[in-house]
Amino acid sequence: MASVGLSSSRFLDLKALASLEHMRFTTRNRVEGSYSGRHQSRQQGGAGEFVDFREYVEGEDLRRLDWKVLARTGRAYTRLFQDETNLSCTLVLDASASMRFGGRSVRDLTGSKLEYTQYLATALSQVISRQQDQVGLAVLADGLQECIAPGGALGHVAHLQQTIEQIQTRPVTDLAGGLRALFQRLARRGVLMVMSDFLVENLEAVFGAIRLFRHRRWEVVILHLVHPDEERLPEGRAYRFEGLENEGSVNCSPAEIRRLYQDRFEAHAAMVRTLALAGGCDYRRVSTAIPYLQTLGGFLVERSG
Repeated sequence: MASVGLSSSRFLDLKALASLEHMRFTTRNRVEGSYSGRHQSRQQGGAGEFVDFREYVEGEDLRRLDWKVLARTGRAYTRLFQDETNLSCTLVLDASASMRFGGRSVRDLTGSKLEYTQYLATALSQVISRQQDQVGLAVLADGLQECIAPGGALGHVAHLQQTIEQIQTRPVTDLAGGLRALFQRLARRGVLMVMSDFLVENLEAVFGAIRLFRHRRWEVVILHLVHPDEERLPEGRAYRFEGLENEGSVNCSPAEIRRLYQDRFEAHAAMVRTLALAGGCDYRRVSTAIPYLQTLGGFLVERSG
């Protein structure tokens, strides 16, 4: 893979990201890693933060012996530390056709949920990689379309960001199948960040696949993308609503169905949140009406708290 400049993606605004330079993406749980870093490891020992004592076992490294305790009590204890390690985060992007909603046209997706996700995911990949952690990518639609294993090299991150830029939507959605395929591809535990509108027929199947990662002790973050025009129907006497995933079209007056639509939409959003929290995931509803940098900054502050 050829090395390219990190600023090659149109979704990467380094000047804007400078305002978040002091912020870091942190985990809520211990992680596994291949080299020393800033995140808590699952293994104890080494030179991280002190966590506890245990009795000395003959043959252990004497440098870990607490000599002050030995002098005071006459008993030998070893100091235990929490190793620190690097984080591995896989960004999962929904590329089903419903993510085109909000775009200016079929070819111009400016303002769509997908474009918002592309900006947000690109910025996140930059934040994660600049703190010497590893970032990967999975693109889902009618299955697993793209899979880039986590890495941290400059060329790797540039390739990942270019892949995000070139995402094409598919008319059919199979998020559950894509997640199950991804589960088979990723061996090392880490953080799974799923960005989707979750407009699928079977939410239970999707979160059943997510629970596979949770059972393997992955940390899972759900970012539920919502466009403001989805939350409420437009004003007007008559509209034709076209399905983005081959559902056909419906002619109706928004006034006749507005309350029913809003109730059903909020019920769907509530179900996504309920299934996410019940599965032990972190959940955040993300409105595309809020600038992506504001969303990212708030998310990083919340994680660090």
